[in-house]
Amino acid sequence: MSASAIVAKAVSGSHILKIDGYSRTKGLGNGKFIKSEKFAIGGHRWRMLYYPDGDVVSEKAADWISIYLAFDRANANEVKAQFGFSLLDQDMQPVPSYSRKSKKTRTFSSKDTAWGFRKFIRRKELEESSYLKDDVFSVRCDVTLTTEIVTQSQPAVQVPPSDMAQHLGQLLSASDGADVTFHVGGESFPAHRYMLAARSSVFKAELLGAMKEKTAAHVRIDGVEAKVFKALLHFIYTDSLPAETDDDAADRYNIERLKLICGDKLCNLINRSTVATTLALAEQHGCGALKNACFKFLTSPGNLKAVMASEDYEHLKRSCPSLLEELVAKLAL
Repeated sequence: MSASAIVAKAVSGSHILKIDGYSRTKGLGNGKFIKSEKFAIGGHRWRMLYYPDGDVVSEKAADWISIYLAFDRANANEVKAQFGFSLLDQDMQPVPSYSRKSKKTRTFSSKDTAWGFRKFIRRKELEESSYLKDDVFSVRCDVTLTTEIVTQSQPAVQVPPSDMAQHLGQLLSASDGADVTFHVGGESFPAHRYMLAARSSVFKAELLGAMKEKTAAHVRIDGVEAKVFKALLHFIYTDSLPAETDDDAADRYNIERLKLICGDKLCNLINRSTVATTLALAEQHGCGALKNACFKFLTSPGNLKAVMASEDYEHLKRSCPSLLEELVAKLAL
C-alpha cells in the first residue's frame, strides 16, 4: 500500500512595532501614516503602517487607530498571505480583545499593496487602558504565507515529534534515580548529577571535578531563591523557558542559552522606569545585546532626560560609573 500527499509549505513570522511617544503622533492627520522599519518574512520584505488618526479622511475615522501590513514589491509581483495584529500588554503578550486576524488569505500585489484594519482600537480606549504606559504601547504583526506546494511520498511509518523533554521533565518530577540533593532556601531538590554536568560547565566542575561536591550526596546552595533554582532545574531538564527564572541563575551556572532567552525577554520590556535597573543588570552579567538595547533607548533625548531624574539613575551613577562614561561616549558620536 502506497500513499502520497500534496503539501502546501508555509512560513510564519512576527514583528513588534513599539510606538514610543504616542501623544506626539496624534494630530498627524486622517489618512496619514508612519512606517515601521522593513522586516523579512518568507523571503519577502514588509512594513507596518501606523495611522494615529485613522486611515481615511473623516471625523469618525479620527477616533480610531488604524494598522496595516504593507508589501514591498521590489522582489516579487504578488504574494498571498494571512496576517493579524495584536495589541501587547506590559508583559509583551497579546491582548485577546484587541487582536485582529484576516478572515481569509489576502493577495498583496501592485494593485493591493497593503491590507489591515481600519478600526483596530479606539484612541480613547487605548488612552484609558493599562496597555499605554509612559506614553508607550506596542503592536505585534503575525504573518503566514505559502512558500511552495509540492507532492510528497509518505513513508509507511510516521515518526512522532521528540518527547525527550517531556520524559526528562517527568524524571525530574519523580526524582527516580536521583543521586544528589540540593538544599536551597529551606527546600530540597533531588536531581541527577550527570544530567546537570552535561548541561552546565559549573555543575560539571562541582559534581564531577575535584571540588568537595563531587562525592557529596547533599549540596547546600546560598544566594539563590528556591523558586528560581526550581525553575533553573526545569530548564536544564526540558530546555524550555520556565515560568519564572532570572539572569542571575543563568549566569551563575553558565547556561548561555537560558541567559540569552532572559536577555531577549528583558529587551522587550525596556521603558523609562526599568532601563536604569536593566542596564546595571546587563553590565553585571555580561549581556551585550541587552546593554546595547538600553543604550539605544537612552540615546533618545526625551528618554534620557526622564531617566536622569529618577532614583534608579542615581543608584546607577554610584554603582556603575563606567557605564555612564560609555553612554556619554555613544551620545557624542
